[in-house]
Amino acid sequence: MSLSIIWLVLCLFLSPSLQSVHNYTTNSLDAFLQDSAFKTLVRHRPQTGALYTALLPANLSGMEVSIVRLRSRRLWNIGANFSNFHIPSRTKTTPHVKRLAVVYQDLGNWSSHYYSVPGYSMLTSVVGFMVFNASNARAKSIKRISLDTNRRNIIIHFANLTFHERLISEAKCVAFSENGTFHLSEINQLNVCYSQDQGHFSVVVPMKRKGEGQRKHSLWYAWIIGFIVGSGGLALVGYFVLVSMKLLRTQKIQVMERQADEDMVLETIWVGNSKMPSATLTRTQPTIESGGFP
Repeated sequence: MSLSIIWLVLCLFLSPSLQSVHNYTTNSLDAFLQDSAFKTLVRHRPQTGALYTALLPANLSGMEVSIVRLRSRRLWNIGANFSNFHIPSRTKTTPHVKRLAVVYQDLGNWSSHYYSVPGYSMLTSVVGFMVFNASNARAKSIKRISLDTNRRNIIIHFANLTFHERLISEAKCVAFSENGTFHLSEINQLNVCYSQDQGHFSVVVPMKRKGEGQRKHSLWYAWIIGFIVGSGGLALVGYFVLVSMKLLRTQKIQVMERQADEDMVLETIWVGNSKMPSATLTRTQPTIESGGFP
């Protein structure tokens, strides 16, 4: 009884900390990470263009979040190249703001908890970035803004991605939208994906069905066994055909010999007390040169 009470107390004590890891949806997680990033920005009295790493609670260990504040003019002139992303030059914000902040995310080992693609497995962690109005970093409400790249691609680089040769043709880039949908696209260059908007991204490959490898090996062995058995069967059939042909030829020769023996009719004569075969005496009649008989 005492053990049951102790177990119940431990469950009640540990449940809040356990639930705090799993009680985030993707939207609430983004909001929390944004808030953590801006708190870090305020603490550091940031310099424009400097990248700062946010401090996260222990229950989100494995995630990495960083933030950088930029001037819109700089984004327009040279773009931005931080973390895994390269935003091209001639990019502007919508609506226009004087300063903007870019929050970068790497969900690490939490990626598959918040994002998934049915039928695919992830080769990389989910990375993403969000853009906010940073004209007043201390404001209680920080508004999210959009980017207009003028149809230029934002480059997402996966530095730690290594491909097996077999997977290169199967790998896909995936972009996750806020509404929970996703979009798959081809990888045009090794370790690189492209986008024209902010969001979350990863690289995936088709998931192997359970037992698919074993079925392939079984089929391969079945083909080998079938080939061996079939070859052996053909050899046996060929052998029996040759033997049958020889037997038929032997029987035919025996029949011909027996028939020849039966066609030869010999008369018998008694020589003393013995009966012996005797051929019919046939004498060629003599012929006179003049053509007459004698």
